[in-house]
Amino acid sequence: MVEMQIAARGINNFRILQAMRKIPRHLFVPEPYRKAAYEDRPLPIGEGQTISQPYIVAFMTELLDPQPEDHILEIGAGSGYQAAIIGLLSSRVTTVERLPNIAELARSNLKKAGIANVEVVVGDGTLGWPDHAPYHGIIVTAAAPDIPSPLIDQLADGGRMVAPLGGRGLQELVKIVKRGAYLERTYHGGVMFVPLIGRYGWREEML
Repeated sequence: MVEMQIAARGINNFRILQAMRKIPRHLFVPEPYRKAAYEDRPLPIGEGQTISQPYIVAFMTELLDPQPEDHILEIGAGSGYQAAIIGLLSSRVTTVERLPNIAELARSNLKKAGIANVEVVVGDGTLGWPDHAPYHGIIVTAAAPDIPSPLIDQLADGGRMVAPLGGRGLQELVKIVKRGAYLERTYHGGVMFVPLIGRYGWREEML
């Protein structure tokens, strides 16, 4: 998976490639889909949610550029796979999941994988998690029309944020670097993610 689907497509950050070699993706995939765990595609994890394809996990992690001393906020825990990768690359990860059953799934999967520096909390991800702010990096694993303002407030000066922004069908992967009151944006291609539901995202009645 790492050599053919990730490194071969241009991801060359040694730390990220090593982290993806160490974390068994099949531990984060439900049993009916486990045979496809190392294919480069998203897979269902229940309640309309998915685990992202391995390349997208690697690409978003490369854009986020987590450092060993960083505290990272993830919005959308899903099965816990993205948080596990970031957990190997940073000091601490807080991941916010809207759905209690999915949050419990993430906790169970992270425990099986031996990842101890990821905290899974239940809440509206569009509000972030102000208790531990500011964060060195924020990664959003669901699609919003624009960056929720609480996440901007919780990002440290000089911090990085990676998020899919756009409509409910196709989005653009955007990286933001906070420079005081200015947000430096770069754009990194089209993606498709499940919608980010919450006060500053999509409303359930809009879906």
